[in-house]
Amino acid sequence: MRLRYNPRLRNIARNLRRAHNLSEVLLWQELRAKKLGVQFLRQRPIDEYVVDFFCTKLNLAIEIDGVSHDSKVQKDEERKRILESKGVHFLRFLDSEVRNNLQGVLLVIAEYIKSSAKPFKARASAPPLRKEE
Repeated sequence: MRLRYNPRLRNIARNLRRAHNLSEVLLWQELRAKKLGVQFLRQRPIDEYVVDFFCTKLNLAIEIDGVSHDSKVQKDEERKRILESKGVHFLRFLDSEVRNNLQGVLLVIAEYIKSSAKPFKARASAPPLRKEE
């Protein structure tokens, strides 16, 4: 299922990128430029929501939950449920996990990417050439 990019959320996403927090900056430095082998986008509008990081190839959203999320647990769960129904997979980390154990967070992400990689499909061999008579 192709996820819909919502242009109405473009300015919100842009403002979120500018107002980043330390954990987002730290994680972005490791996700950007395909450092883990796949491309991630930061503050990506999807449907009616904006996710912290998104990999289109894997339909993977990565969310960092800080103190501001404490009051939005139900709202976050509803958003997650809706996006999962559209094929989005989630990895969630606490803000403190990213700041205090970045390598552990990257290991979890790398393992997810590795387990989600589709095995290389060998190309069917070409039919044998016909002899000209």
